Amino acid sequence: MTAGKKRLRFLVARRADGPSEIVTHSSQMLKSRGFDVSLTIAEEMVQRPERMAAEADLFLLKSYTPLSLSLAAVLQNSGARVLNPHPACLAARDKIIAAQVLAAAGIPAPRCWVTGDLSLLAPIAEEMTLVVKPHMGWRGEGVRIVRGAAELLALPAPREPVLVQEFLPGTGVDLRVYVAGSRVFATRKPFSSSSFSVPGQPAAVSEEVREIALRCGAAFGLELYGLDLIETQRGPFVVDVNYFPGYKGLPDAAEAVADHVALSAGAEDVPGAAVFSPRGAGPSLAGVAR
Repeated sequence: MTAGKKRLRFLVARRADGPSEIVTHSSQMLKSRGFDVSLTIAEEMVQRPERMAAEADLFLLKSYTPLSLSLAAVLQNSGARVLNPHPACLAARDKIIAAQVLAAAGIPAPRCWVTGDLSLLAPIAEEMTLVVKPHMGWRGEGVRIVRGAAELLALPAPREPVLVQEFLPGTGVDLRVYVAGSRVFATRKPFSSSSFSVPGQPAAVSEEVREIALRCGAAFGLELYGLDLIETQRGPFVVDVNYFPGYKGLPDAAEAVADHVALSAGAEDVPGAAVFSPRGAGPSLAGVAR
């Protein structure tokens, strides 16, 4: 396929071991298709924000840092094309906003509460086990499971907003779902405090899980994203949404990501890839500032 020399720029985070495998492998595929691909670590460069939009035809936000998110907003406000769009990434990043988006879309998710004084939730903590999460948490950092009012009252006062969810008992196995456009993948792995860093084993995607995954993309406006699901006796529940994940444990994901990026950049002949637009597929960020 001939893609011309369209410029793609990945906004990535600083990592001791270099770019993630999904960025490395999808970049190589895109370069082989004729794209000009570059990587930027915002924290290691001096930027003129008002000039950045002219530096690429499509920007890909793969970093979760505050500076990268701010620059993604600047780019989008300047008319640049950003994948995933900044408002969608911000909504997924902030667990309080994400809870509202999931509820508005009717996607199965744990019940949630928000307060600046955790002691006010003591009566609820006596009724059920709760999970307390920093609203901008990542990779399980700062997550506490609270069993009873005494444990809740023993927690230090939060220094930042928190989301409190009901704890849903599952199978003890993580179901991680990954989406690239209209293609849905999944892995399973035993749950642990460090399981986020361990690749899972590829797993079949049921029609129910596929539908939930695509509805999440439509609700947030995401195109490259991942979901953490808990499988319960009442069915699967979405407990977390992440933009542009690592697609770990999925050898075919890099091609799916490259295909979707190529389509987003305007390539017309991407074998096996369907044109995908989440904005027309369902509710989208109702009540959330764009």
